[in-house]
Amino acid sequence: MKFYFAPMEGVSGYIYRNAYHKHFHSMDRYFTPFIAPKKNHAMSSKEKNDVLPVNNIGMEVIPQILTNQAEYFLHTSAKLAEMGYKEVNLNLGCPSSTVVTKKKGAGFLSEPDRLEHFLEDVVKGLEPLGMQLSIKTRIGLRDVEEFAELLDLYNDFPLTELIIHPRLQKDLYNNTPNWDAFAQAVAASKHTLCYNGDIFTVEAYRCFCEAFPQIDYVMLGRGILRNPCLLEQIKEGAKVDYQKIYAFHNDILDGYTEAFSGDRPVLFKMKELWSHMLPLFPQGESYAKNIRKVERISEYKGIVTQLFDTVL
Repeated sequence: MKFYFAPMEGVSGYIYRNAYHKHFHSMDRYFTPFIAPKKNHAMSSKEKNDVLPVNNIGMEVIPQILTNQAEYFLHTSAKLAEMGYKEVNLNLGCPSSTVVTKKKGAGFLSEPDRLEHFLEDVVKGLEPLGMQLSIKTRIGLRDVEEFAELLDLYNDFPLTELIIHPRLQKDLYNNTPNWDAFAQAVAASKHTLCYNGDIFTVEAYRCFCEAFPQIDYVMLGRGILRNPCLLEQIKEGAKVDYQKIYAFHNDILDGYTEAFSGDRPVLFKMKELWSHMLPLFPQGESYAKNIRKVERISEYKGIVTQLFDTVL
């Protein structure tokens, strides 16, 4: 099985990726949080820093792009090609209402004719750049019946792989992934398939493998945020290693401290990290309020040290 690191906006940037790659079982591929091209075609400093090769040494990184404009997609791809990238990923899965109302991300799925023309232009434009295309998609906007047409559409284009999160846009991250829809893709798709969705435990992973033994690619996202040791548990039968998590945490904190000015933006990022990871700690809930309210990095370090002392 090959394992991919999911693109998660605001969380899985290069600082998190590097810390994860250093301390835990490495992923086969890391997908970046999406780049959202604008009319002036310029990447933001955050987007550029995230894809700079110097910030991604030793990792196979695939940049993801979110747009419904082929011109924007190709201009950004050209910049990425100059950096040495050979593949880009199209985001057709983001369920955020602010994205969907602009017919981007999962919102683009509601306009299959327009999406088809977009893909025609993108595939044609990527060829002279020497770049390939992969897609990360949901199964539709409002109704699973939409998925059959989407699969037919994807089959018309040369994709390196199709990454499927089998939820509708309206589901957001509620309900459970629709494995019947994923089975539909297994039967009908011409592409290499990668599964993404709710692999939070070793048991969940094993259940997926039993249901789909023919699938060789799995993307992990929120499961890794909740438990950075998850891949080691899957591959090696390891236990949760809180010492590794502590070192991992400290590298992330150091990275954000260096990247941002002032305590507030650093703590905002660290609190977001803990919103996922706290349930991994038996005493986590009793520390949640203090972590949420802390306003100084010095105070934050003291609280986190106490929390790790409960498990080390």
